[in-house]
Amino acid sequence: MSEPNVTRCGDTEFRWGERTYVMGIINVSPESFSGDGLSNVEAILAQAQRFVEEGADILDIGGESTRPGSSPISIDEEIRRVLPVLERLAGTVSVPLSVDTYKSEVAVRALDAGTAMLNDQCGLKHDPRLAELTAERNVPIILMSNQRDKGDYDAQSQRDTALYEDVMAEVIASLKWSIETAISAGVPRENIIIDPGIGFGKTWQQDIELVRRLAELKELGQPILLGTSRKSLIKMVLNLPASERVEGTAATVAIGIANGADIVRVHDVRQMVRVCRMTDAIVRG
Repeated sequence: MSEPNVTRCGDTEFRWGERTYVMGIINVSPESFSGDGLSNVEAILAQAQRFVEEGADILDIGGESTRPGSSPISIDEEIRRVLPVLERLAGTVSVPLSVDTYKSEVAVRALDAGTAMLNDQCGLKHDPRLAELTAERNVPIILMSNQRDKGDYDAQSQRDTALYEDVMAEVIASLKWSIETAISAGVPRENIIIDPGIGFGKTWQQDIELVRRLAELKELGQPILLGTSRKSLIKMVLNLPASERVEGTAATVAIGIANGADIVRVHDVRQMVRVCRMTDAIVRG
């Protein structure tokens, strides 16, 4: 299956295959696992501007921590955290904005504020209304394979992730469900980006296997986002705190690009932009 060549995101075109795109992470959650959560709007604006200057192609704003064991926050609280940031950034930065949410109520407010992409860590399994919203607004959506809570996708399965016979087969099946759900709701194929969900319900060994076998996701025919930045697979190999995982992140980014990643989601934008450019020179020519 051939991959879509171009995805429009606001006034920006992502031309897949030409180079690797960098998504800078803007955490407005104080519970962030990486310790970079911000609550002051001026500090967030400063970080966003710095990321753009360092070469970020898109900024992903999230108000709810995805740290394992973290408690969900209410819709109202998530809106309270992200909306002022999105409203300020939409008229300030020169790159498109994405909102990291699995709740359609939050997504509506974010799109109204100027967001140009949705990033659903649940792959439409928590709130299928996101598919209809994506189609209605004609925006791109990132669909992640999340094995923490498979929801409607596989309500009967209670297997522990460590018992998966083939984690890549599990991820591909999950993403196929998400893609088909989106297309059935009217989302154009060129507006769908897939994410294997590093760290979401997999063991760290399975995360490493997913990076190693990332090229197998190409069979789904969609651009691939890889999000390994500062995550536990790096902690477990290098035994380092989140703030010291930049080199480990760089290794996963380079190998991910070699194995087919089209966009990488990162905390350390300046360093990873350089890694992407060097890796692209070797891999893409």
